[in-house]
Amino acid sequence: MFEKIVIFVVFLGPLIFFHELGHFFFARFFGVRVEVFSIGFGPKIFKFLRNGTEYAISIIPLGGYVKMFGDDPFSETPLSEDEKKVAFNHKSKHARFWIVVGGPLANLALAYFLYVGLLVGGEKVPETKVGIVAEKSTLYEKGLRTGDILVGINDEKVMSFDDLNIKGSKVETIKVRRNQDIIDISVGMQLEPFINQFVEIVSLVKKPVYVTRTGERFLVSLEKNPTEFDHSIEELSTRFMGKAFLYRVLDTSSVIAIDPKTESELVGLPGQSLEFILSKLDFFSLDLVVRNVVMSSPADKAQFKKGDILLTVNGVPLKNFEELRQNLQAVPDGKEVKVEVFSNGTRVTKVLIPEVREIDKKKTKIIGIESSVEFIQPKLIIAKAEGLGDALGGGLVRTWDGIVKTFNGYKKLITREVSLNNIGGPLAIGKVASDSLNISLSMFFRLMAIISINLGVINLFPIPVLDGGHIMFLLFETFNGGPLSRRKLEIAQRFGVSILFLLIFIALFNDITRLF
Repeated sequence: MFEKIVIFVVFLGPLIFFHELGHFFFARFFGVRVEVFSIGFGPKIFKFLRNGTEYAISIIPLGGYVKMFGDDPFSETPLSEDEKKVAFNHKSKHARFWIVVGGPLANLALAYFLYVGLLVGGEKVPETKVGIVAEKSTLYEKGLRTGDILVGINDEKVMSFDDLNIKGSKVETIKVRRNQDIIDISVGMQLEPFINQFVEIVSLVKKPVYVTRTGERFLVSLEKNPTEFDHSIEELSTRFMGKAFLYRVLDTSSVIAIDPKTESELVGLPGQSLEFILSKLDFFSLDLVVRNVVMSSPADKAQFKKGDILLTVNGVPLKNFEELRQNLQAVPDGKEVKVEVFSNGTRVTKVLIPEVREIDKKKTKIIGIESSVEFIQPKLIIAKAEGLGDALGGGLVRTWDGIVKTFNGYKKLITREVSLNNIGGPLAIGKVASDSLNISLSMFFRLMAIISINLGVINLFPIPVLDGGHIMFLLFETFNGGPLSRRKLEIAQRFGVSILFLLIFIALFNDITRLF
C-alpha cells in the first residue's frame, strides 16, 4: 500500500507542479506579486521564502494553488498606487486571461513534451494485435483474422495504435503479420468506419487455460513446452490444425509455469474443433469458473459458490462467460432460469430469477457472479520516431488527439451517453498509475500525458472556482463594462463549489464501490 501511495504522489506531483507553474509564470511575467506557491492543500509540511514568495509543499497532494496579491474580489481593503501595480485584480483583462489560462496551457505543454520525449527515446507499447474477428463482420470478409498483427496502413508503417491517425480519408490497403508471414489485404474503406470497426475488435484476449471438473488448471498450447502465451483462447480455434498440447499449470502469471511431465497430445479428426475435443475430455474454459458471488444477488440466493463451473443455461451448453450473458438476456423478465454447474465435482442444477437493471440506458439481466477469466498482457514492442522532426509532429498529433478525445468523453458524460460510474477518483488514478508502471516506464509517462491533458481540459470548463470559470467572469466583465456585483460573484462561487464537491463525491463513491 505504501508503495502505491508513493507511486501516486510521484505520478500526480509533476501534473500539479506544471499546472501551478503555468499560473506562476504568467503572473510574474505581467508583474503580479505571488505570495504563495503551494503543491498540495492543507497544513504545510515544508516551506521556504524567496523573493517575497513562500514556496510550500502541503499535506494533501490532490492539487495546489498560487496565491496572488490582490486576487480576492470581495476584499474591501484599499490599496496604495504601488500595491495596485502588483495586484491581480488591477491588471488588464488581457493579462488576467493569460494568468488564468496559463495553468491549463502548462498541462497541455507537459503532455506534448512527454509525447515527444517518448517518441525520441523510444517507448514500449502494446503491439497492434487483433482480437476476435466475427465471421460475419466486414473486416473478416476483407481478409482480417483473429490474432493478426497490424503492421501497415496505406504503405505507412504502423507501430502502435496511435499510428491509426493516418493521413487521408480512406484506407486502401493494410499489412498484417500472421504467424511469420506478411499479408497484404485490400480494404477500400473510409477511414472513420475502418477505425471504428478495428477498435471494436482490438480487445483483451483470454489465456488458453482450461479446468477439470475438480478445478485443476491446464494450459492448451499449439507449441511444445511453451514459455509464453503464444496464442489466446480466441486464436486456438482459428489456428488449430488437428494437434495441440496440454500441460498442468503451476502458475498462470505473465510467465508460464507448467509441469512438462504432464504433457498430453490432443489430436482431432478432420473437421473437429479444439473446443469439441476439450469438452469431450471434460475440460472447461477458465472464464466459466465462478470467481466471486455478489452478496444478496440471485446467484447468492441460489447458493452459487466460488469455484463452481458453469455448464448450461436452460439446457443450452456454455462455451464461455459471454454466452451466459447472451442467454440471460433472452430470458423473459421475471422467469426462472435453470443453470447447471459442477459444484465440488458434482453436477447440480440451480434455479434463480435474474435481476433486471438499467445499465447505460439499456435493460440488462444479471445474476451476480464474477468470472475467473484471466487475460494475456499484450506483448510490448519498442516504437520510436525516425527523427526529431517526426517526433515533434507526432507529439502534436497525439496531444491534439488527446484533447479531442477528452472533450468527447466529457460530452458523453454530460449527455448521459456513458454512465457517471466511469468517473474515477484518486484511488482509481493511483491504481492505473501503479498498473502502468508495472507494465513499463513508458506506459507510466504515457498515462501521465493523458491525465495531464484531462487536467488541462477540465480546468477550462466554465465552472466557477475552476480556471474556465475565471475566464467566463472575464468575458462577463468585458460585455458588462465592469466586474460582476459582489452578490453575483458569491452565488457563482457557491454554485461552482457545489458542482466541484458533487464531482469529488461521485469520484470517491465510485472508487470505494470498486474496492468493496
